[in-house]
Amino acid sequence: MASLTTAADAPAVAGTDRFRPQWHFSARRNWLNDPNGLIYLNGTYHLFFQHNPYGADWGNMSWGHATSQDLLYWDEQPVAIPCDDQEAIFSGSAVFDRHNTSGLGTPDIPPLVAIYTSAYSDASPLAGRQAQSLAYSLDEGRTWTKYHGNPVLDRASAEFRDPKVFWYDGGAGSYWVMVAVEAVQRQVVLYKSADLKAWEFLSTFGPANATGGVWECPDLFELPIDGDPADTRWVLVVNINPGGIAGGSAGQYFIGEFDGVVFRSGSTVTEGLQEDGSRMREYGWLDWGRDYYAAVSFSNVPDGRRIMIGWMNNWDYAGATPTGGWRSAMSLPREVSLTRVDGMPVLRQHAVGPFTGTGSPSLRLGPQALAAGVLPVAGPAEVARIDVEFQPGTAGRVGLMVRMSGAERTLISYDVARGTLSLDRRESGQVDFHGAFPSVDTVAVPLRDGRLRLQVFLDRCSVEVFAQDGLATITDLVFPSGAATALAIFAQGEGAHLVGFDVVGP
Repeated sequence: MASLTTAADAPAVAGTDRFRPQWHFSARRNWLNDPNGLIYLNGTYHLFFQHNPYGADWGNMSWGHATSQDLLYWDEQPVAIPCDDQEAIFSGSAVFDRHNTSGLGTPDIPPLVAIYTSAYSDASPLAGRQAQSLAYSLDEGRTWTKYHGNPVLDRASAEFRDPKVFWYDGGAGSYWVMVAVEAVQRQVVLYKSADLKAWEFLSTFGPANATGGVWECPDLFELPIDGDPADTRWVLVVNINPGGIAGGSAGQYFIGEFDGVVFRSGSTVTEGLQEDGSRMREYGWLDWGRDYYAAVSFSNVPDGRRIMIGWMNNWDYAGATPTGGWRSAMSLPREVSLTRVDGMPVLRQHAVGPFTGTGSPSLRLGPQALAAGVLPVAGPAEVARIDVEFQPGTAGRVGLMVRMSGAERTLISYDVARGTLSLDRRESGQVDFHGAFPSVDTVAVPLRDGRLRLQVFLDRCSVEVFAQDGLATITDLVFPSGAATALAIFAQGEGAHLVGFDVVGP
């Protein structure tokens, strides 16, 4: 079953199901948000996710479940961990307890262990609290049992959530580390454990950099710089809502050192609150669009690869998107790495996307001079990957118009004088369902040897742009009419060259 997940029993909603993506996971029906429990085991990627089994609006939070062998084609499974009258099942992570440290399995059948946030209801003795709990599976994620001793970590807090757990093996010892948040305090809190059940406090991090909203869904992992295993840094991801760089939800990251106890950032611009947002563009952002949130990484991926996936939506308008009986999708998975730019380590992201190794492009242009104006390109391009390289020269702007029909279009534009790339969806189709949806999102992208390289992934309700081989990304939802499939290249002013242009489709 493809990531389209249009099973025979999925609801057909006239005029809205055309937005269901082909290459981005969406649930067959009902509400979806944060990715949870991402893990690879025995040839299978497991994607758990925040899910309402009973409706297309947020509520009844449970863990949905989907599986894949290649991160492209997904099979939706039955709900993994359902809510009950005592607790909602909020975000968290999953680990393969290969040495059965938890005692929840056996030496011959080590467990998968989910570490999730129990959001206790009024019916619970812990009403109003958020605390961390366990569930375990002895059949590779097909069925789950809640641990009888839940919760395993309770700070008597109403906003303590989103545990990401990993095995640390370093100078300080060998143990499980939990990275969670006190959301309203804008703090990451770290704990350690030998058995996933008894937890000891380590340290806190924050507030730092963007603090205009609550902190959520943290992640912490080590990466080599430019592939050198002798030169590594730790990356701390903290998602924030609101207060993102483009408005509403977003993910930020810090690069630094972790000694098994304390994370020390080497990329903190300033400590404390930035009320006027004057330094926002100096921070590290996972994505500069409006629709990449709650991003976390898979555990246990072979060869040390670090693959992340995010919720492709924004809390500003997530409940209003015009998709009928289902709502929201995941981003394309992204393999992340560290590289040096001007001597400083930064995050690079590559889409684990469709159309790789599929033979010749369906359309190829260039190299050629670009006259001022718009160059229409034969469509349709509704679901496609576009690889394009510009040499802007003396032109004022260069770029692409995608998902076009008449006055309808999504504009990907590079401003040469400002050195900025923008994605403009103000005329992208249905934009009036919420006042915050029409937007222009912008990121600074320096030319490299006078050139701009873009890789653009189009799906039925999304545009994901990867600039300069993944040094900057912009992800935005769009809801175009069915006729909006045309594609064009444009230049403002003379002197631009198209170095190369490929369109690869299904």
